[in-house]
Amino acid sequence: MAVGQRGVSVAKTARAGGGRGHEDLPGFRHEAFFYDSPEGFVGTTAAFVEAGLDAGEPVMVALLPEKLEVLRRRLGRGATQVRMVDMARLGRNPARIIPAWRRFVDDHPDSVALRGVGEPVWAARTPDELAECQRHEALLNTAFSAGRPWWLLCPYDTQTLAQEVLTEARHSHRYVDEAGHSCLSPTFGASPSVFAGTLADPGHTVAEQSFDEASLRGLRTTVAAWASEVLPPDRAADLVLVTHEVACNSVRHGGGGGTLRYWVDDEAAVVEVRDDGWLQEPLAGRELPSGYDEAGRGLWLANQLCDLVQLRSSQDGTLVRLRMSA
Repeated sequence: MAVGQRGVSVAKTARAGGGRGHEDLPGFRHEAFFYDSPEGFVGTTAAFVEAGLDAGEPVMVALLPEKLEVLRRRLGRGATQVRMVDMARLGRNPARIIPAWRRFVDDHPDSVALRGVGEPVWAARTPDELAECQRHEALLNTAFSAGRPWWLLCPYDTQTLAQEVLTEARHSHRYVDEAGHSCLSPTFGASPSVFAGTLADPGHTVAEQSFDEASLRGLRTTVAAWASEVLPPDRAADLVLVTHEVACNSVRHGGGGGTLRYWVDDEAAVVEVRDDGWLQEPLAGRELPSGYDEAGRGLWLANQLCDLVQLRSSQDGTLVRLRMSA
């Protein structure tokens, strides 16, 4: 069966109430769909959405604007029943995507099942963005595995994405669809810890200073003076705010202080905070914290304001890298 034909088959099966309907999945079904042509992409995603609408399931689709438009035209009047989201805007910082899916699920408390289509990975992603997209895909399983039944289809373009990206998708999705055949991924769960690994060194001279509780005010003043030279006033203020919040986390939870580095990279301001703490909550910064969770508020705020937040943590310490474009 050709890739473009598979969606029609799934739609017919789902409408008939058998095969790959939600009765096969007591909770969250996270599936990577590999496509090799625009026709294959729209054929499968449109049929997937239509099957959900026919079953009375709420549907949300998060794609790049040009793909949203193609899907709208294919769905016709049915598109008005779908929550359409611009992934270029939502997913600029991939850490914002899980909260959006959480809102979608929470907005339909009485629905027996839901479904979505989300494509956070595309060829134009930078290496840093791609790494965080892959972390996001792995964290979806943590975020929703114990929740209500819903089915998330994640398209991957086999013609433009590197083979190692497709391999990682097989690690982070329990189900994979290749050449029209859906099955359990034999390598699911093979990814390392979401906090594992290191980040590339900036490769040039950076400003660096240590800080503790007594020097937090001075740290804020230093970052404000630097940020005002490389960012518009509102963006500079946002970066100063989130830097202060993350540094406060280091003081409270990372051994009393840490080290700050900052530099300019490709017209973006980058701030990095290191400390001796060990963060073990995988969804930190991706769940709206309670009123008493000070550490969670800082990371949540950073993800809402920054273009990219990268977090790595182990027994050797924690690193948070904040990126803000002009």
